[in-house]
Amino acid sequence: MKNTRERNQMLVRLLLLPTIFLTVALLGGLRVSGATGAFQFVAPPLVTLLLAVMLMLLFVRGGLIDLSRWLSSEQPALVNIAHALTLIALFFASAQAFNSVLPERGLFRWLFGFFFLWTLWNNQFANFDARRLLRSLTVLFGTAFVLKHLLLANLYAADSGWLHQLAGAIFEGVTQGTLGAQESIAPATGYISFFTLALYVAGLILLPSAPEAISPREISNTAAIIDADHQLSPGERVALRDTLTTEERNAHAILEDE
Repeated sequence: MKNTRERNQMLVRLLLLPTIFLTVALLGGLRVSGATGAFQFVAPPLVTLLLAVMLMLLFVRGGLIDLSRWLSSEQPALVNIAHALTLIALFFASAQAFNSVLPERGLFRWLFGFFFLWTLWNNQFANFDARRLLRSLTVLFGTAFVLKHLLLANLYAADSGWLHQLAGAIFEGVTQGTLGAQESIAPATGYISFFTLALYVAGLILLPSAPEAISPREISNTAAIIDADHQLSPGERVALRDTLTTEERNAHAILEDE
């Protein structure tokens, strides 16, 4: 059972998490044009990279990531490389998560950027644990999602009606050029953004703070077993596997009797 648990944790850390974060990095910049219905990829602006750096620092400070356990001289080089690639994928996924809820241009883009910067800067000096940090990020991205894909999307829609008139009264005297005319995006963009943010938060939940170390002895023993298995004949391999299966069944039977 312990070996199965460790194997599953390794698969999550080295395979599932990079896949999740790379998917977020791809979908975070995806838009669907409201005019043509074509897919458009928006590269992350510079401010989202700055936000991602601040968020990574917050992960370390809040205990969500223990760098001394993720990157350690006591671990094999391949494990450190795999962990480093996972953290790099997390960085770009964070940048694209901000990109998915950031307006495309205009005054609202700067307001959203200032809102994110101010929030993350204040959080650098707050007391955080991993669970509280996850709740805070969920609220942060959820609020930005509602503002962009529900409020602003309806504000700039052609049939927005009373909402457009209300915004006109609030921003009376402010030109359309100052606010920035937002590109027409299809409602499907909101669904993509929602899935992206949900996947990003799920990846953060699965992210281990301090992954269990893999000793070089375990790797060498595993390599030796694989090498010895390759040197056996097909008949010897079948006999060995039958013996191991029988021993495993006997062990399960003993545990059930107890």
